[in-house]
Amino acid sequence: MNNNEKVAIITGSSQGLGASVAKKLAKNNINVVINYSSNRNLALEVEKFCISKNVKTLCIKADISTDSGCKKLVEKTINFFGRVDILVNNAGTTKFANHSKLDELSSEDFSNIYRLNVIGAYQMIKNVEPYMKKNGFGSIVNVSSIAGLTGIGSSIAYAASKGALNTMTLSLARSLAPEIRVNAVCPGFIGTGWFENKFGKEIFNKIVEDQKKTTPLKRAGTPDDIANSVVFFCLEGGEHITGETLIADAGMHLSLPK
Repeated sequence: MNNNEKVAIITGSSQGLGASVAKKLAKNNINVVINYSSNRNLALEVEKFCISKNVKTLCIKADISTDSGCKKLVEKTINFFGRVDILVNNAGTTKFANHSKLDELSSEDFSNIYRLNVIGAYQMIKNVEPYMKKNGFGSIVNVSSIAGLTGIGSSIAYAASKGALNTMTLSLARSLAPEIRVNAVCPGFIGTGWFENKFGKEIFNKIVEDQKKTTPLKRAGTPDDIANSVVFFCLEGGEHITGETLIADAGMHLSLPK
């Protein structure tokens, strides 16, 4: 099948990593479904870029933390394109909480994080599975984190959710084969506009400089860096790979204390 016949859904793709993935897939002649939860204007900017690459696009508002949102996103995709070949589970959330201060996380915090990071990803996979099986082809990429492998990150709940996503990747790679491949990409720090807006330019720049000093590759990750890894799994280069958890962090995990 030619790339220009394939359709990709990228959750949380109005900005940051998700937007970079959508743009790179469009550059590879793959039709894209851009998903957003609130900011339609940002999503339309991504769609405009993708259209400039002569692919078909669809822009859908859907809350991936709800079962109905996941079902809506897939149903609208099928109604418009008639198929789905690639799913990138990028939508995610967190709460910043000191790992040593357990009172900073509530059971509700855990539920909110798991609802999007784990259950949302599962529900998306469950909804696309019959269409991918019918076509005899499917590539699913879960955007995880080195937090799920190392226990670091914005909070214990976030790290635990990404650990669960990694385990789910392995389970589904077994159960959905041979028609559907399932892999995960685990970034370290990614320099996104969202992060800069949340913490301010000064803190953002300090973290970027720290990454350049401490990672073996002496650089901070960008959305495009991670998008390259995600798209690799989606295209021909990743056709022989399933059940893989790829660390893409400039070697950050190597510099963590043991």
